[in-house]
Amino acid sequence: MANEEQRLISAAQAGDLDSFNQIVRLYETRVYNLCYRMLGDADAAADATQDTFISAFRHLANFRGGALKSWLLRIATNTCYDVLRTRKRRPSVSLDKEPDDEGNRLDLPDPGASLDELMLQQELSGAIQRGLADLPEDQRIVIILSDIQGLAYEEIAHITGVQLGTVKSRLSRARAKLRDILRAGELLPLKFRLDDETNT
Repeated sequence: MANEEQRLISAAQAGDLDSFNQIVRLYETRVYNLCYRMLGDADAAADATQDTFISAFRHLANFRGGALKSWLLRIATNTCYDVLRTRKRRPSVSLDKEPDDEGNRLDLPDPGASLDELMLQQELSGAIQRGLADLPEDQRIVIILSDIQGLAYEEIAHITGVQLGTVKSRLSRARAKLRDILRAGELLPLKFRLDDETNT
């Protein structure tokens, strides 16, 4: 896979658009999900994903090796920060609106799950998204990269451009705050609230 990815990168850097489109197909789901979790809006996430790959194409000649995934996610993170800064200057979308169901269209369900399990997963995903929206942006991005994207601390530090210790402390605060938000607001699906009460 690494050799094939490098071949695609080299070909794309030489101007082969088809090779770049293959790179897009490899990473568009991961990039979209990061953007959706950061922005909480399907349309904004789709636009940010498109902007991420346009920027990546324009700057691909400057890519000097390393993990392409990290490079793309760093561009996506910066793109999301730009969107959030624009929202603060002239908020045209209510930040309090609930995320739309369409936003999870690229979250892959468990193919072996029952209908009840799928509905519960969707409900839990929505509750987590509403909790994420209440986190500060610097905490939101690290918990998305760690607990949703599954990246290592070192990779998160590279993507966000902060020290490893800062990543760990932000992640610890984000997890604690998200847990408090979910419990205090009773945003968790009933099954999880009951399990939580049983275990306390």
